[in-house]
This record gives sequence, structure tokens and C-alpha cells, in this order.
Amino acid sequence: MINYKPFWNTLEKSSENWYTLTTKHNINPATLHRLKHDKPVSTVTIDALCRILDCNVNDILQYTPN
Repeated sequence: MINYKPFWNTLEKSSENWYTLTTKHNINPATLHRLKHDKPVSTVTIDALCRILDCNVNDILQYTPN
């Protein structure tokens, strides 16, 4: 199972927030909602978040076997 708890920790440590992601970086609020509820998101989104937050994939998501 993939969860996005690392994303929220990374976001909290960064200078970005929900508002700047949606307004400055054009991340769809529905995408952030999907991340909040551990729903699937595209690799394009993961790539954009890594670029915006200057981090690695493991700073965005975590895989845990079922």
C-alpha cells in the first residue's frame, strides 16, 4: 500500500503550503485531497512535487506491503 504521510512531513518542513501549491505552482486542490486520503496520483504529479519541494520520491510517498 502506498501512503503519502512523508509528503505532509516534507511540506511542513518546506516554505510551501497548501495555498502556494495551488496558486503559485498550479497543483489542483483535488490532487492534494487525493494525497491527503492516500488515493492514487500520477507520476507526473510526484515529479512536480519533487521539483517544487526539492526532494526525492521517498520524501513524498512510502510503500508498505499489505
